[in-house]
Order: sequence, then structure tokens, then C-alpha cells
Amino acid sequence: MHRVKRLFITALFSSIIFVANFFFPAPVNNLLIVVQAVVLALAALFVGRGGASYVGLVGGVLSALSRPAFGPFTFVFTFMFGVLVDVFFLAFKVAAPEAKVDRNKAILAMALSTAIMALTTYYTFSILTNILPLDLMLAGMMLFLGVGSGITAGYAAAYLWNKYLQSLPL
Repeated sequence: MHRVKRLFITALFSSIIFVANFFFPAPVNNLLIVVQAVVLALAALFVGRGGASYVGLVGGVLSALSRPAFGPFTFVFTFMFGVLVDVFFLAFKVAAPEAKVDRNKAILAMALSTAIMALTTYYTFSILTNILPLDLMLAGMMLFLGVGSGITAGYAAAYLWNKYLQSLPL
């Protein structure tokens, strides 16, 4: 893919992440993690190796600038999410730009990356910063919502790619 197209896709997807983080208040934007997960999965499919990391990097910088109090956390978590998506897409060999994407592999990759992110953010805000209470039920709910969001995002990204986006002349 040409550099200009890669930059365009990165800017477009990063701005979607920024809008989801900026225009929705703190508890609601965490429920919209599925939007961020779909965007990162599609970035990995469009750009290829490192695509989700690029989008996570730029989206993290934009989101961190919009919330200076939690800016470092927002940046690190958004960038880390992009890196995890790239790592799991590479490990499960999900990204196939000229072929159909295996839905089950995409679902597994996204479920694992969102589960890790859910537990990491919960651990950070409950143990390191004491913003959230440390509760086994809350941790279980975070894990359940993370895996559920990942399954939904993996399915949606694979469906969109196979049905509509694979044949785009990029």
C-alpha cells in the first residue's frame, strides 16, 4: 500500500477513536470499546503489519490531548491496544489483504486483545491509582465485557472486510 493511502487510513481511523473518546463521557466511552476494537482490527487489515499500532499511536496522542488529567493513561492504553491487535493478528495469521479473513481467527485475536486490555485498565485504575475498588465481581465483569466486545469486534471486522471492504481499490 502506498504511503499516502496508509497515512490517510491511519488519520481517518485515529480520528474515529478520538471522536469516540472525546465526545462521550468517561463511563460511556469505555463501553464503546467495541468501536475502537473494530477500527483497530480494520486498520490491521487495511494497512497490514503495524496498522493497528499506527492508529493506536495517533489515536492515543489525539485522545490524550483531549483529556489532560488522564492523558498518559489514555495514550498508553490506546497505543497498547493497537500493539496487542497487531501482535494477535500476526500470531493467528489473520491479515490477508487479498483473501477472505478467517472469521474465527479474527474473533479469537480480538477477544484476547480486548480481554488483556480490560484487565490491564482495571488493574491500573484499581491497584495503582485506587480510583476503582478492587473487587472480584467487578474484575469478572470487566473480563466478560472485554471478551464480549472482542468477539463482537472480531466478527464485525471480518464481516465488513469479507463482504464490503476487501474489494476496495486501495
